[in-house]
Order: sequence, then structure tokens, then C-alpha cells
Amino acid sequence: MSETTEVIDELLETIQLDITYRTPALDLLEKAGSRYLRDLKVNFTSTLESEYLSAKEIGLIGVSISVNNNNKPLTDFYTAFASKNEATEAEIAEAVSCASLLASNNVFYRFRHFTQKEKYTQIPARIRMQIMMKPINGKEFFELMSLAVSAVNGCEMCVNSHEDSLMKLGAKEERVFDAVRIASLITATGKIIY
Repeated sequence: MSETTEVIDELLETIQLDITYRTPALDLLEKAGSRYLRDLKVNFTSTLESEYLSAKEIGLIGVSISVNNNNKPLTDFYTAFASKNEATEAEIAEAVSCASLLASNNVFYRFRHFTQKEKYTQIPARIRMQIMMKPINGKEFFELMSLAVSAVNGCEMCVNSHEDSLMKLGAKEERVFDAVRIASLITATGKIIY
């Protein structure tokens, strides 16, 4: 067994996929014996631990980011990871809801930000956001998931708004940073495993 195959097997086993699982992107990396595969494995594994987030929170952020990215293998993995770490079905559903809500918000607020027209800021958004008012996991964590999804979706206005809310709620910058770091690495993994 080659070192490349061994690294792929370890990555796939971590994600709880059969070692025969392949995607076109993974095939290309494997054929070239790419050194990046080791980085990918280490980076993905690092999403499973945090000094500032509980395992349950990591799982829920993983669910939200994976759903946002339309990635079934990673959605399945992080749903199981969150469940294993005592997330309820309602908490997992809230992570899914966060991804969906932020998809609309990120498009809408990016548009407002890009156009920089005062008129668009005066017209009501008419986007229902009741889930943000009393989230099951608490306001701080919902804001943290919202920030992570907004960072992945590239909405500067939303990132700034959620980060400001988090600071006002007493969140530590390291916690915010780690949530975004994890979101970025899940997104990177999803470019290869999909």
C-alpha cells in the first residue's frame, strides 16, 4: 500500500466513509501522489477539537457549514458527530435552519452592501427570522454559527454584524476565530470529499 493510499484511507475512515469512496478531485490527488492529501487529513482532523468550542458545538457548526455547502458526506459525518456529543434532534435542526436562513441573508445583505444605495437600506427586507429570536442553543451560539456561515458565504456586512453581536454577548475572540477556522477547513475538505 502506498503512502498516498494510506493517507486517503485514514481520511476516509475519519469521515466514516468506506475506503473505496472516491470523487474526481480525490482521484486526481491520488494519481499524482499529492502531498496535499496529508495536509487535508491533518486539517480535517483538527476540526474535531477546539480549546474554545465543545465537541457538541463543533458538530453543530459542522452540520451548519456542511448543509450550507450542500455536502452530504460531511453533513452525515457532522450530524453523527453532533449526536454522539449529545446534540438533540432539535439542536441539529436549528443548525440546518441557520444554514438556510443565512443563505438568504447573505445574498440579500451582500446585495445591499455591494450597491451601497441608501434607497435599498430603507426598503424592508421582509425575510422572516424568528428562529434568531429564541434559539434552542442560545443567542451567543446561534450568532457564532451565523458568523461562520456568513464567513463561508463571503458576506462582509453579515460577518461584521454577527461579530459585533458576539462581542456584545461576551464571546471571546478566540472562540469566534476557531469557529471560522473550523468552517474554513470543512469547506476545504468539501472541495475534495463531496
